[in-house]
Amino acid sequence: MEKKADEFETALARLDAIVKQLETEDVSLDRSVDLFKEGKDLARRCEALLKDAQSKIDAAGNGAATAENH
Repeated sequence: MEKKADEFETALARLDAIVKQLETEDVSLDRSVDLFKEGKDLARRCEALLKDAQSKIDAAGNGAATAENH
């Protein structure tokens, strides 16, 4: 789990850096497109990691509810 947390934090930090770069720097159109594509990929990865974490939370909650009912 720690590896996924690190991966999420790294991807989120890079995504934040890309946004700041696009907002504050004079970036060429080609570079902007490349950064945008990288950002979309990072956002998808972060979303997948969050969905995986949510699934684990839901499963743990369902397991606890099942144990309480028995």
